[in-house]
Amino acid sequence: MKNILLFILALICSAGAFAQLPEDALKYSWFGPNGTARTQAIGGAVGALGADVSANYVNPAGLAFYKTNDFVVSPGYSFIKNNSTFRGDSKTDNKSSFNLGTSGLVLGFSNNSKWNGAAFSIAVSQTANFNNRISYSGQNNFSSYGEQYAADAAAAASQGYSFDDMLNDVNGQPVVSTGTKLALYTYLIDTLTVPGLPASENPQIVSMALWKNLKNGAPFLVNQQHSIETKGGITEIAIGLAAARMDKLYLGGSLGIPIVNYEKNSVFTETDATGDVNNNFEHSTLTEKFTSKGIGLNLKLGAIYKVAEQLRLGLAVHTPTIYGLKDTYYASMTTNTENYIHPGNSTLTASSDQTLNINPDIKYDLNSPWRIMLSGAYIINAVEDVKQQRGFITADIEYVTYKSNRYKSAEENNDNNYYKGINQAIKDYYKNAFNFRVGGELKFTTIMARLGFSYYMDPYKDSELKGKKMFLSGGLGYRNKGIFVDLTYVHSLTDDVNFPYRLPDKANTFAVVKGTGGNIAMTMGFKF
Repeated sequence: MKNILLFILALICSAGAFAQLPEDALKYSWFGPNGTARTQAIGGAVGALGADVSANYVNPAGLAFYKTNDFVVSPGYSFIKNNSTFRGDSKTDNKSSFNLGTSGLVLGFSNNSKWNGAAFSIAVSQTANFNNRISYSGQNNFSSYGEQYAADAAAAASQGYSFDDMLNDVNGQPVVSTGTKLALYTYLIDTLTVPGLPASENPQIVSMALWKNLKNGAPFLVNQQHSIETKGGITEIAIGLAAARMDKLYLGGSLGIPIVNYEKNSVFTETDATGDVNNNFEHSTLTEKFTSKGIGLNLKLGAIYKVAEQLRLGLAVHTPTIYGLKDTYYASMTTNTENYIHPGNSTLTASSDQTLNINPDIKYDLNSPWRIMLSGAYIINAVEDVKQQRGFITADIEYVTYKSNRYKSAEENNDNNYYKGINQAIKDYYKNAFNFRVGGELKFTTIMARLGFSYYMDPYKDSELKGKKMFLSGGLGYRNKGIFVDLTYVHSLTDDVNFPYRLPDKANTFAVVKGTGGNIAMTMGFKF
């Protein structure tokens, strides 16, 4: 784990103003089931079921089951509570937001030829919801967040760059990260001759929070607090086509156009907890705002085969989404070094857009993972008249290649050495994983009852980082005279981790984030 994070930090330090991280890729590929209220109620397991507009996003062959036309709209409301544990202390945060489940139009056609059915669909759905809030705090006697910037500056200094070079760039190109520039400007980091080290290793660039500890062994203890709020989502437009051959074989494809809108606001504060007013460090606060916007393109292909009237098997392949993204970044830092600079001027503030005059925009491409899905569905009382069917049991197994996330620069005349490094870090950081979804429905004339379960496995390679997502769902549906209404509740249980900072030469501290929440989804529609 240490070697992986050392490699990642080296990449960040070489990236200049700001950089993508491996976890930035994960947010575009690790999210739970979505769809209509019916689809969400059965855990998202519609890969072999068909006859739902959500098939556009799972297995588009399911569109070919339509013989009539449908129009649906699926508003939803989600809420989440996160409990974050950091260095023995726990904190809870809440966040709620409205969302849009799969909504759209399906036009179904039938005839008497061997290819006796076809369908066209256009739909829109929020496939990822980024609205979230976490915060954590605790005491740390092991590391300071300023050490990451000290390591970056030390790496640049070893190549012959001065502090002036780091602050003002060389030939218009940054030699350290934005955070390191802010840390230098506010004196969060500076040079110190450390006793006991050979002359060849002195002076050292150090975090001011560790200054007195390194100089004479004085106690080191800081309070650390981190709050993160994210907003936005991925809204995907899908255009699907499907055909049925003799009501036995169903084939389909859909073109997806995801639109990304992501915003992250973060505040990290480190405060001296020793009570020593003469150790040249009182506090430092880093405020960051990061936005990402863009558009992508993907293709989903699928097939469903009726082994028997009551048994259906499905196969679907989702190509990677090719995203074109533009990120913007703003950061400011305020540091109080007590009497280190001179009395009366102990607090300094710097910002990336004013003090440092850094261009905050960067353009790049991202390819998301492949997804391969096997599905099965068993229809209870499988007769041609769907009004006489009594329900179903359905399941999906999905394989996701998280290791295949790939970055590439979209800037002209820009070599991709940095992105090659990040892509290698993704290979080292993540593993491919399976997702499981299962659900069922019982039909009572015009009323239906549904239950579902889905489990999204850990995408992290290292055993220290445990992540998973689990969803329990249930709902009711009403069908009568071409009008239908579905209502669903999905309860989510998630485990993840959050790193406030990363260091190259010691173990990295992180928060364990356990989330519980829910989504209330409703779908209203009619046949015409």
